[in-house]
Amino acid sequence: MTSILRHLKDTYPFVMQGIFLIGFMGAGKTTFGKKLAAKLSIQFQDLDDAVCAKYKAKSIKDLIEVKGFEFFRIAENETLKSLSAENKVIATGGGTPCYLDALEWMKGNGTVVFLNVPEGVIFSRLKTTELHERPLLKNLDDEGLKNFIHEKLAERLPFYNQARIHFDPVHQPIEELIELIGKLG
Repeated sequence: MTSILRHLKDTYPFVMQGIFLIGFMGAGKTTFGKKLAAKLSIQFQDLDDAVCAKYKAKSIKDLIEVKGFEFFRIAENETLKSLSAENKVIATGGGTPCYLDALEWMKGNGTVVFLNVPEGVIFSRLKTTELHERPLLKNLDDEGLKNFIHEKLAERLPFYNQARIHFDPVHQPIEELIELIGKLG
């Protein structure tokens, strides 16, 4: 073990198992995950990127258009379980914890953190993205997007709420999350 890993293990023993970020699309799992990984000096992995690489797809949108949503969810689950979570922050897809046994697997292989971002912030973020690149959002106007977020978030909250830590990256500093995770270790 390198001296850096030894220092990390002593300072942040929780990172050795891995940290899984869950939450709704637009919650900032990828952006925040990269910052968290950099702060902890560990690797970052985006599950969507890993799925695309494994199945040689240009994007999740393309994979879903070619293979279908059910194939995507199975591929996502298999890819998640093939990743080594050790010494990593892994950003999952918004629906990842809601399908198959992904959430239970993550809870058994690391610390699960729910990025609990207010609906209004999610709407603002998603409204300014390329909605046609998100298969679930591609045909929605503003009102449809608001309704979709509200309904889908309510549907997914029972899964998200099972996370060991709930964290609002909009109103809480990253150091607070590190401290919260550290208390678990």
